[in-house]
Amino acid sequence: MALSSLLVCADESTAQMLRRILEGLGITVEHCQSGSEAQLQLAKTRFDSLVIDGENESEATELLRKARSSSLNQPTLAMAIVGKENNVRYMFALGVNFVLYKPVSEERAWSSFRAARSLMQRERRRSTRVSITADAALDYANVENVPATLVDLSEHGTAVESQRKLPPDCRIYFKFALPGHTSLIRLSGEVVWEDSSGRVGMRFVNVPTSSRRVLSNWLKSVPAAVGAAPQVPRPAESIVKTTAPVSGVEKSWQDSGMDRLRASLGNRRGQSRHACRLGADVYRRGIPVPHRCSLSDISSGGCYVEMPTPFPAGTRVEIIVRTQDMKLRTQGVVQSRHPGFGMGVQLMLKTAGDHDQVQSLIRLLEQSGEEEVGPASDPWTR
Repeated sequence: MALSSLLVCADESTAQMLRRILEGLGITVEHCQSGSEAQLQLAKTRFDSLVIDGENESEATELLRKARSSSLNQPTLAMAIVGKENNVRYMFALGVNFVLYKPVSEERAWSSFRAARSLMQRERRRSTRVSITADAALDYANVENVPATLVDLSEHGTAVESQRKLPPDCRIYFKFALPGHTSLIRLSGEVVWEDSSGRVGMRFVNVPTSSRRVLSNWLKSVPAAVGAAPQVPRPAESIVKTTAPVSGVEKSWQDSGMDRLRASLGNRRGQSRHACRLGADVYRRGIPVPHRCSLSDISSGGCYVEMPTPFPAGTRVEIIVRTQDMKLRTQGVVQSRHPGFGMGVQLMLKTAGDHDQVQSLIRLLEQSGEEEVGPASDPWTR
């Protein structure tokens, strides 16, 4: 299912450029020229991102309030396009996650939206997920009744743990009973991601009406039943704003939204990661065939490799990055994979020299103040 964005911009030339970039990243776009028109869309449609031109600040802030108070779009990633006249601090307080400053260059817009898309892709949630422990039986291909355990659940998907590795490219049928219910829920789904621990994220593909009704009613009753704490927006003065000079994008995360997203699925890491856009050759260990890819972030502990057909979790890889000033050759192990998007790799830095090389690349990124530090003539560094 494609990611979607609501673009609110009255300037036609800017809107055309942003729309071209979003669609180039595989994001469908709904364009509105006014805030009143956008409010109607937010009331009836759920979007993965909301992009607002701050030219009319009162209209933009009102739209942000509407989005954050909406049951459909409260968790939606929000980006504001602002100028010097805008009160950026106030926009962050209203729930903006990214800020893109005017004048907007096409190169910077590509970089910013690519970073935003990575966040949307790594932990896309079309509804709140709740923790659960429930036995399930899986059927796929010629295999039947594979035991598994549901570990979280929503109306649109689930995460499961299975003793068997699940195939990433076939329909999986499973059945389970919800706590407090005796009737079985039967539905089908497809694998969206998997990690090295054996946990698999699945998106529901076909849910019978009766099963969907039981599932929906159960999810609505869960907070009262298990004592889940309600989400309470933080006051404006307690919001943490982090400026990332490497990407040129200011970000703000709130406990009720992006903070959870950063803390999950590949973001539970001890080192600070630096956003980047570096061309790389990635090899499976022992196979001398390079895969031309891009690194979208890196730290002394790991990196994220963007590629349409990522390797399975546990695969040992060798990564070669070339810039104008250095060549980095390092090894790692795939920790998580997201088909169609990329994979998280834990770096295996065995010597002091290995650590020094990675730190030199990170310092180069910090000093340049840019995401791209490779030679301009090399298309794989763009």
